[in-house]
Amino acid sequence: MKMTTRKSVGTYLLERLMKLGVRRIYGVPGDYNLEFLELIERTEGIAFIGNCNELNAAYAADGDARLSGISAVLTTYGVGDLSALSAVAGSYAEGVAVIMISGVPPQHAITQRALLHHTLADGNYENVMACYAQFTVAQARLLPQDAAGEIDRVLGAAWREKRPVYLQLPSDTCCVSVQVPVEQDVPAPCGSDPIQLQAAVANIMERLAKATQPVFFLDALVRRFDLRERVGELSRLLDIPFATLATGKGALCETSPNYLGIYGGKASAPELYERVRTADCIIGLGVRFVDATSGYFSYAFDPDAFINIQAFDTRCGMDTFLGVVVADLLDAIIATIKDRRDVHPSSVADAASGQVPVPVPLPVGQEVTSWGQPAFWARIQAFLRQGDVVLADNGTSLVALTHMRLPAECHFISQPVWAAIGYTLPALLGSLNASPDRRHLLFIGDGSFQMTAQELSSVLRAGHKPVIFLLNNRGYTIERMILGETAAYNDIANWDYAGLPGVMAQQDAALCLRVNSMPELEDALKQAQDPQRLVFIELGFGPMDGPVGISNFGGAVRHYDYGAFDGG
Repeated sequence: MKMTTRKSVGTYLLERLMKLGVRRIYGVPGDYNLEFLELIERTEGIAFIGNCNELNAAYAADGDARLSGISAVLTTYGVGDLSALSAVAGSYAEGVAVIMISGVPPQHAITQRALLHHTLADGNYENVMACYAQFTVAQARLLPQDAAGEIDRVLGAAWREKRPVYLQLPSDTCCVSVQVPVEQDVPAPCGSDPIQLQAAVANIMERLAKATQPVFFLDALVRRFDLRERVGELSRLLDIPFATLATGKGALCETSPNYLGIYGGKASAPELYERVRTADCIIGLGVRFVDATSGYFSYAFDPDAFINIQAFDTRCGMDTFLGVVVADLLDAIIATIKDRRDVHPSSVADAASGQVPVPVPLPVGQEVTSWGQPAFWARIQAFLRQGDVVLADNGTSLVALTHMRLPAECHFISQPVWAAIGYTLPALLGSLNASPDRRHLLFIGDGSFQMTAQELSSVLRAGHKPVIFLLNNRGYTIERMILGETAAYNDIANWDYAGLPGVMAQQDAALCLRVNSMPELEDALKQAQDPQRLVFIELGFGPMDGPVGISNFGGAVRHYDYGAFDGG
């Protein structure tokens, strides 16, 4: 029998969060969560990070979790929950473990169906829970009779599945003491079915032994489930080259000789597209072919050659193996390879080398002298350095950075699936808190920046020192590439962007620069090399100035969304 003790619901929740590694809770105070906030203030080892609004708070928690593994956000019921919902949905789509906690009205009011503020004044207290059930893997309202068990169940789901969960904490429940276990272990992994695992390993090893042109396909699962060392070792043992989808960029070191580049169907480099098309064994890790990361579904390969490894199951051609945990599978394959040296035929090693040229870095700045985004991005390739955290907002920044080669040990943060513009500015706050000793570079367009601009003040208030590149095209360039090149609906107000840090903090809190030429860029990059305070660089570009390939991207989107559009 487990030993138990008594603790308040709020205390137990905080202890369980900290056991999982949560060190920061982002959010906005509200009348239903204040007692829990008081408890956080008195608890060592965890801090509340106040944000400008709940949407930004959830984005910040997402950015934190991408580096730390898990994070949390606190809102107040109704208005706060629904404000954060879009960001939580993004975390679900992208596979990020965010604990969403809502301070809700007291349980006596819920039971009596009282008509309260922050509700629809109809006595319904299930509608917000119903909303969150669509975008989280587990949910619960914490009541004294089962609070401890529900906390463990819900947090365990987030830990194991690497996706958001939702907890409602009634305001009158936070300080109620309940029976809780004395021992508080990290949730145990679900473990694999041994028979299914053995069968999956045998199937994969047989395919590898016969393969002459194998390739790895890597997606975001590699980072989310902390599989980089395992996948890297497997690639080295078999000398198999790897490509990543845009959603998995940076999954393994892009300076590796086995790195083939970003695969996106016919939007890939022609050599990579052909290499994948003719591959006789494709090992996919967490692969999802979404429109914008697959060349609008223009990928081509032999489906019978595809080994589709997901978090908890594996499919090899037409055979499916359920209850197989990805980490267990990789460990078993590596162990089998080391035990059976004869299953590494020279044909695999020979085929894996030299089939696709190593991606050529973009030219450095001095080779491209005319001002514009092609010249800017070429120079940025040389500016990146080992260990950087690079954030790319949706738009021209993501298009350009996706196809750059990252130096070793870089971490790339973007949101290509949910694709909410403005995500990366508050996510920057989270990533800075999670890893404050690294250099953080944010690339964001003016349209995206206006969505969440308030959170720049939180970055300044915390004294962080990122480098923010604001690409000012005076409107939605990525949309202009699709439709409406000169349409008013793609215009936005042209703010004095470089002047904003001085409004949000003291004048010397940030170094603010404006760049409109290559010489000015060189001077700005020199000052941003080792930032001693926040560096904000506003870059002036024309409305249709974008990176190489952006017009092709726009055309592909236009054709997919609107068919053979003739402008009529």
